[in-house]
Amino acid sequence: MIRPVPNAERPAGRPSPFAAAFLSLVFPGLGHLYARRPARALAFAAPPVLALALLAGLAANASTRDVLKVSIFDPFVLDVVLAIDVLVFLYRLIAVVDAYRCAAVEVPELGGRLGRPRVSFAPLSLAGLVGVILVMGMAHVALARYDRIAHDTIMAVTSDSPSNPVVVPAASGAPGASAAATPGAAIGAATQPQPSIVPWNGGRLNVLLVGVDQRPAQQTFNTDTMIVASIDPSSGAVSMFSVPRDTEQVPLPPSWPAAAYFGGAYPNKINSLWTYAEGAPDLFPGTASNRGVTALKGALGYLLGIQIPYYVQVNFSGFRQVVDTLGGVTVDVQLPVSDYDYPTDNGRGAIKLYIPPGIQHMSGELALAYARSRHATSDFDRSQRQQRVITSIRQQTDVLSFLDPNKLDALGQALRNAVHTDFPRDQLPQLVSLIEKANTNNLHSFVFDPPDYAIQCPPATCAVNYWIHPNVAAIRQAVAQAFAAGSTSLLDSRTKLGAEAAQVLVENGSGVNGQATATAAYLKYLGINATVPSANGGRADRLTYPNTVVTFYNGAQASMPETVRVLQSTFGVTIQTATDPTVKVDAVVITGAQTPQLTVPGG
Repeated sequence: MIRPVPNAERPAGRPSPFAAAFLSLVFPGLGHLYARRPARALAFAAPPVLALALLAGLAANASTRDVLKVSIFDPFVLDVVLAIDVLVFLYRLIAVVDAYRCAAVEVPELGGRLGRPRVSFAPLSLAGLVGVILVMGMAHVALARYDRIAHDTIMAVTSDSPSNPVVVPAASGAPGASAAATPGAAIGAATQPQPSIVPWNGGRLNVLLVGVDQRPAQQTFNTDTMIVASIDPSSGAVSMFSVPRDTEQVPLPPSWPAAAYFGGAYPNKINSLWTYAEGAPDLFPGTASNRGVTALKGALGYLLGIQIPYYVQVNFSGFRQVVDTLGGVTVDVQLPVSDYDYPTDNGRGAIKLYIPPGIQHMSGELALAYARSRHATSDFDRSQRQQRVITSIRQQTDVLSFLDPNKLDALGQALRNAVHTDFPRDQLPQLVSLIEKANTNNLHSFVFDPPDYAIQCPPATCAVNYWIHPNVAAIRQAVAQAFAAGSTSLLDSRTKLGAEAAQVLVENGSGVNGQATATAAYLKYLGINATVPSANGGRADRLTYPNTVVTFYNGAQASMPETVRVLQSTFGVTIQTATDPTVKVDAVVITGAQTPQLTVPGG
């Protein structure tokens, strides 16, 4: 004979074992409470309650919450998360099975006495238990899968070797050069640091962003985009320095054998240095797996007068996947892009490309075309567009975008195909935290183009081999000013002037030789697009002006307050206004006998 256990042990009306298992699936201990086992309910519920209370306490602190958010980018933390996932699954499994057993227990009556309790296993109830375990297991398997995707993506993106399938031919080296050469001290130790990698210590971070035109079928590997991004952790200010791909005669660190071999500077276009260095172990420092990028970081760091410890390489084809996976990117197109011979990589040949001005939401393919097109514009304009795309993606992307389960699989695959970096894996959380703090509204952008920062090849020879030679002194001066504590106002002014995009003409009204040219160069240094008319050698209508005259035409001054302020403060005059539809510029500056002698710092 079987009778229910007394009310002290179980209520009248047997609890459902399936219900007990399901409640323990919802939260450990609920099933035991339902089965009237309060002591066991408390024992199973206490650990998760304490864990949740601890997490809530940590999340309540903003700084701790930020640390927890970015720590997920540490592979070791992801391994710990996987181990915790397995342990939590086992704990919940025990709680579910034990709750089921407590609800299914029966106490038989033998001869008027209570016998030994036993568990009754009904087939339908057992099927329900199996279903509960499967549902719980699927959730933990899904979490483990996302964890491994993130882990494997980080490991692939930060692998030891860059993604470069191109077979590099050996380059002839200097006789007697050491194959184990390493970068040494650069000149001017305080301002020209060694190009060797110095680990990031949490201060200002300089990272080389490399866009690669990688075409294995053609055996080419050109670094067509080279942008050095620098972030100040104290203010969040961001500086971006673009080096045009056609730059030649980039100086090399003196201690490199390549410096002696080439006479101090790399004679070819800088976008070929990576590939050349990989085939010249006797000329450049580094190992077989990183010699190309080490040479590029060292040369560009020496050119800018800074250390560049790390780089991020982005493959153009993979860039499309990343942008598409993120849902596209919205870009403020300031000037239209027209390219009726834009090459494609999908076998369609050249296409007619037109991107109108204004706010544009771009797919990955359109964003890449906007950043790469150069047939109808200059390479320098392209550098500015590339910086605009990068800052737009940063403004519209946060850490949680990379943790979205709906995108994680596709995004992980896209990142593995597109991105590689030598940034240390154990410092990735600090890097992500710094990027989160980066203030793109405090962005200072430089493109080292002619005439301020480089010399362009004569037009007669450009058709044969287009090149520009860098003005090293001016470049290093610009970088130093960007980093100087007192240069914030100048950089902020440049940013505002760039947004106003005033067209200013400078004419010589004094007859002082070269005055208009020097004045225009200084205004360009300040951030104003100033030019000297070629007609009559830049002369004004007369050469007897005593003072500087600044005239804004056709109401342009109303939308250019920063340009007005800078011109008035530079020359110590009040602007004049005029209306003349034949004048196609926004303002005209006529120099006079009392115009100050203006010189661009650093030449």
